[in-house]
Amino acid sequence: MGNTDADRVEDVPVLETWKRLRGDPKAVLVDVRTRAEWAFVGVPDLSKLGRNVLLIEWQSFPDNRVATDFANRLEAELTARGVEKTDEIFFICRSGGRSRMAAEVMAAAGYSHCQNVADGFEGPMDADRHRGQIAGWKFEGLDWVQG
Repeated sequence: MGNTDADRVEDVPVLETWKRLRGDPKAVLVDVRTRAEWAFVGVPDLSKLGRNVLLIEWQSFPDNRVATDFANRLEAELTARGVEKTDEIFFICRSGGRSRMAAEVMAAAGYSHCQNVADGFEGPMDADRHRGQIAGWKFEGLDWVQG
């Protein structure tokens, strides 16, 4: 198997993500969900670390089109924050799918430490088709705020 961008993206458990963010002041958390999700579901709160989550949509709501300028917009935001291509960047979405795609795109753009937050903010659905009951940022009791 070749060394593709997807191979370079690590799926990091939520609690390990928090530990690594806490331990590395240069590490960044990028929430790629939609504005509607940020407003109605909430966003991770990194205020205890003296940082903010970078909010940038991977796809738009309600049409769910992937933002063709995602990599350019994110690169501009990262540059403005002084993030280097070798800094660790964690990508989070609802359950880990969109964030993995976003991490792979940024790995292809030359960022060497792109990580996907496994289980995302709300985690997978349980047997009753509810999220937030078996895994994810909220389930693990990590800080979050209503957007």
